[in-house]
Amino acid sequence: MLTLRSTPDNPVPLGGALKAVRTEDGIELRAAHWRPTTRMVKGTVCLLQGRAEFIEKYYETIADLRGRGFAVVAFDWRGQGESQRQVDDPHRGHVAHFDDYRRDLKAIEDTILNPLMPHPHLGLAHSMGGAVALTGALDGWLPFRRLVTVAPMLSIRMVRWPAGAALLARVLQALGRGRHYVPFGSAVSIATKPYPNNRLCRDPKRYARNAAAARDVGAGAVGDPSIAWLAGAFRAMRRLADPSVPGRIGVPTLIVAAGADPVCGTRTAERFARGLRAGHILVLPDARHEILSERDGIREDFWAAFDAFMPGSEAAERAGEGDRGLSLTG
Repeated sequence: MLTLRSTPDNPVPLGGALKAVRTEDGIELRAAHWRPTTRMVKGTVCLLQGRAEFIEKYYETIADLRGRGFAVVAFDWRGQGESQRQVDDPHRGHVAHFDDYRRDLKAIEDTILNPLMPHPHLGLAHSMGGAVALTGALDGWLPFRRLVTVAPMLSIRMVRWPAGAALLARVLQALGRGRHYVPFGSAVSIATKPYPNNRLCRDPKRYARNAAAARDVGAGAVGDPSIAWLAGAFRAMRRLADPSVPGRIGVPTLIVAAGADPVCGTRTAERFARGLRAGHILVLPDARHEILSERDGIREDFWAAFDAFMPGSEAAERAGEGDRGLSLTG
């Protein structure tokens, strides 16, 4: 039975509705949605999680968005959180093909976004979710009027030799080991590892809050990924690395990157953003990978950029909803 878990420092936002959503290939996703806590409704923001994340990790962000006048949709991708697994080990972050994430988002669009949620529909994507969203924007199936992507997974810094790792993942997948952990992988969630020298954020209180939430969801906070996930991630990043790709994306896009990100490559994100037709990049110098879980000052800078970019702000209204020349400086 689906549920949303609550811990003392991370209570479930009130007024939400929890729903099981079935994809076209029969995978059941855990999803939830909330109305804004303001009288004025600016639209709906759909959260696209990073790898190994789960709805509970976004409660503070959900509250921030609702207080800004946005309805919110949050869901767990297949293979993580409380959504259905396709491998026996629930701790293993696995997806057979990256295109399956498109099926997940399409199910959310058809079941929740279109029939239930106010327009315009907007996206807020983190890390792996950013790679999925940018691919969708490129191919024309992203269901959002605007996109903010935080520390998008355009390259992985945690892998010392990306070309060799990509080749190894492809070979192992071809040998039938796609459902296995990556070499030296384990079931331990990165969110539960000790705070000192962590890769995710510099805020000890938010880190401890997220770690407690991860322990509470158990296998929902998956450990290391499968070989198939890694092979798919490298394919997606290789495609997005084509210099012509940013110029073919018509969805107004704001990239917010972390200047001290040890997980995803900030320089790669900067190069990508330079080619965007409709958008720009803001680099927050002291932030690590999880900007939305960072110290108050960093989060305030993020929300200032978000507010200037999304509908309802004077800057966004001057730019126009579909303005291809939209640009932010920072």
